[in-house]
Amino acid sequence: MSSANSQTFLYAAMTGVGKKTLGLRRAPSQDVLSEELRNQDLLLLRAWRVPLSGVGGVKSASGLHEGRMPLKDQASMAEQLHMLLSRGVPLVEALEVAASVVSERSRGRVLKMRELVGAGSSFADACRKLGGLDDVTIAVYRSAERTGDLAGAAHRLAVAARRRLAISGKAVTVMIYPAVVSTIAILLFLALLIFLVPQIARQVRQLSPKLPWISEAVFSVGEWLNSHLMLVGIVLAALVVGGLIGWRSVVSALRATLGRAGPIASLVLHVEMTRFFSVMAAMTRSGVPLADALAAATGVISGRKLRAQLEQVQKSLVEGGLLRVLIEKVDELPLATRKLLIAAERAGDLDSAFDALASDMAEEVDKKSARLLALLEPAVIVGMFALLGPLIIAIAIPLMTFRGQVGQ
Repeated sequence: MSSANSQTFLYAAMTGVGKKTLGLRRAPSQDVLSEELRNQDLLLLRAWRVPLSGVGGVKSASGLHEGRMPLKDQASMAEQLHMLLSRGVPLVEALEVAASVVSERSRGRVLKMRELVGAGSSFADACRKLGGLDDVTIAVYRSAERTGDLAGAAHRLAVAARRRLAISGKAVTVMIYPAVVSTIAILLFLALLIFLVPQIARQVRQLSPKLPWISEAVFSVGEWLNSHLMLVGIVLAALVVGGLIGWRSVVSALRATLGRAGPIASLVLHVEMTRFFSVMAAMTRSGVPLADALAAATGVISGRKLRAQLEQVQKSLVEGGLLRVLIEKVDELPLATRKLLIAAERAGDLDSAFDALASDMAEEVDKKSARLLALLEPAVIVGMFALLGPLIIAIAIPLMTFRGQVGQ
């Protein structure tokens, strides 16, 4: 299957004599599934993707791992293909070498590609049949085979994959510090609230029966949690298990929520634009028509307005429009970007412009990541004190009040 996580397709099919509903079925992709049904004189009416639990894919009956080939393995394979094919090594032998540099999970798939190519299949068809690569990558390989520049296409895809890996690494770097500090603060807060606060509450109540409302509230919560430790443990375990099972949904929800914040939204936009221009550069240099490349690359944009404008440009290109005229209407892109694309189309050098824009966007991601990390560090510290502050206040106020009464 071609998605990042294992998926099952639930589909309905129609025969010539009426409708027939079929059950759950695994397939590499919806296109492959449709083709399989067509061979059986059936028509795919509808398909639903049902996520399955587990991370990293599962093994099919052939022993190959299903799911998306890791981006690092895609980059390693493409780099080896570029290096060997550009020096005249046959594709079958280049794939054998590529299988030795990818992870164990992807090795069987690359070796199977080698077998299919050795049997006379094109490399793009082998990739499509085995799955693991997205439609953009397969389209680039297919176009490159037609033009005889498979080595160049592999190089461009390797550069794009390494660029995406670098951006992903920056995203992890930005989030790992606040995630670690926040986790430690929450665990410390729970430990103090469950184990320390009840003991202090008993001592404080003996000294001063009448407590401020904040102390009474915090002490009551701590005592209740302490007396229901088993329930607290079950809830925490359920949250951990649920997070492990549905971590993709959690990440998507957090991304959607945080994506509305100014600095984060700007960073996400530049990450998406880096990938967009990388895909456009790889596809146009491989001979893919501009409208087809735009249709494939637009899928990486999550911003509704920008995506709608780019989709409109793609439709107008199919109808015979000119990019230098249409791109002026995409006001979601910076003016400098639009002017650069207009000049590049007039000069007939769009692929170089796309590659230059991808590099510029990657540099901007570096700057914005550093700025966001600088903003997150004090924000996390403030959040930690906001979490622990009520505990400190709830304990300190009664003690100071009792000390003042004793001093009088």
